[in-house]
Amino acid sequence: MKNKLYISLFLVISLVLQSCDKDFEDINVDPTTAPQVDLSYKFPTAVLYASGQRYESWRANLIYSSTMIQHLANTQTYWSGDKYLMNTAYAEAFWTAQYPQTIKAVEDMKYGLEAAGDSTSVDYAIVQTFRVFAYHRMTDLYGDIPYFEAGKAYIEKNMRPAYDPQEEIYADMLNELEEAVATFEAGGSSSLGSADIIFEGDVNKWRKWANSLMLRLGMRMTKVDEAAAEKWARKAIEGGVMESNDDIAYVAHEEGNGIVQNGNGETFTADGSGRMSNTFIEFLQGDPRLTIYASLPEDSGETDEEDNPILRSDEERLDPEAQKGLPNGIDDAMLREQTGETNTLDYSEPNRLYLTSEAAPMFFQTYAEVEFMLAEAAYRWGLGDGDVEAHYNAGVRAAMNYLEMYSPRAAISESEIDTYLAENPFDAGNALEQINTQYWAATFLNELESYANWRRSGYPELTPVNYPGNVTNGTIPRRLTYMTSEQATNAENYNAAVDSQGPDLLTTRIWWDVEE
Repeated sequence: MKNKLYISLFLVISLVLQSCDKDFEDINVDPTTAPQVDLSYKFPTAVLYASGQRYESWRANLIYSSTMIQHLANTQTYWSGDKYLMNTAYAEAFWTAQYPQTIKAVEDMKYGLEAAGDSTSVDYAIVQTFRVFAYHRMTDLYGDIPYFEAGKAYIEKNMRPAYDPQEEIYADMLNELEEAVATFEAGGSSSLGSADIIFEGDVNKWRKWANSLMLRLGMRMTKVDEAAAEKWARKAIEGGVMESNDDIAYVAHEEGNGIVQNGNGETFTADGSGRMSNTFIEFLQGDPRLTIYASLPEDSGETDEEDNPILRSDEERLDPEAQKGLPNGIDDAMLREQTGETNTLDYSEPNRLYLTSEAAPMFFQTYAEVEFMLAEAAYRWGLGDGDVEAHYNAGVRAAMNYLEMYSPRAAISESEIDTYLAENPFDAGNALEQINTQYWAATFLNELESYANWRRSGYPELTPVNYPGNVTNGTIPRRLTYMTSEQATNAENYNAAVDSQGPDLLTTRIWWDVEE
């Protein structure tokens, strides 16, 4: 069981690391001037920052990523990703939150361990692994980013970090994971103990996650460098990846103040307008996850004779026949024009009974994702045991079983899973689409990963919208845009990145997302 995340822990750590100003230059301010601060205080803060707060979870994970890949939909125009609209403040939100917090924290830990001559320890390998996780999401969302010089200005006095090519970032991240795995395999223990709020110091689970991240990064390269993708996938599989849902990399949360809550949950508390996309609801027909992922809003939109709102019962909210998806790319006026409806209360929302509380866990990488990648690696290159169907089925089973980690009420029985697999058997002639469509379904609410794998694989095949005023000419965006203040405060390096990667637009493809 995960240790409880106490609010008092945050209050202590915030004195050490937290930045109030989200300006990118604050990455370059010495966050502590006290390298003796114990790693056991720094590490859980970094993990909670990486899990995400309402600020970036709302904007990057939900408003943009979840709607672009049609898990969610929204009639509100400020949900910009649903309509391919440009909102620079929302597009840059992950950058402005994660660089001054997560990235600064992991660079501080890494530097502190190196300065103490502790760069061959298990603790250092844990920081290496987590650092890769933090950076890979950043570069997958934006492309070329500050990497080699990021977060180090108070050490090296460089206040204007260069943007590094994503290809070079990937090469270094994979090498870092390789080094971390070697350290884990060499034996030893972690000093973190319960301060490791992911695996509680279990070195074997860290080894499996490092290899699973290596597999994820390797598979990212299938379009741009398939030989390298195969090489790193092989190394990861041979090194040993996740083997069950017990190996899932996640962080527990609790309701409270500061950063102890689930950022998605905070968002749904503040903003109840999100609805399940019609695309996703159609896919989930006959799937036991339908009423785990989706439920009707409690408010029916109707009133009784005394003008009191009529609330739906839990049974009514979870009725599979009543679940209804909202089309993507429409606003309130378009909804009225197309359906005659004036609100969205008859449309399904992310299940507020099971999944979206502020105490919900946040999943960084699941065993189900790993099994789907093993299935694809077996299909493409015959890696592992080569049994594509077995890995596909294991992925589907794991994706349904792990949902009980949200709530016991979200448990799906083995007989339900058996029935689903029997009615939806693996089709070798349609393997890549099936595997990656299930990956899309399994990563619901981890929308940054859903968005990345959709761009890599092209599955599921989504029909773009063409909302009036969109900035992509009716195509699904391929990245988010940089922090706007970089154009003035770090102009030379910003301009060099734009010259190298392409215009700072939603439609510019990043290195591994080449057009086929």
